[in-house]
Amino acid sequence: MDKFFSQRTCDRCGGDLSGGRIMSMYNTECICLECKRKETERADYKAAAEADKKAIENGDFNYKGIGLETPKNS
Repeated sequence: MDKFFSQRTCDRCGGDLSGGRIMSMYNTECICLECKRKETERADYKAAAEADKKAIENGDFNYKGIGLETPKNS
């Protein structure tokens, strides 16, 4: 079984994944739904989502994301 489905903790915050999991829009981390919510609030989220969509449209189903940089004021 793929690690994404078997791991128990969020790659980003270490929280429990029993409430749900999703792949980050920025990289290949398996994250909890709270970390996903926080992602959607980032100023660069739309750019990350558009890059992911474009990669899929071009046949890249293993897109690694645009990368996740921590904002300087966080």
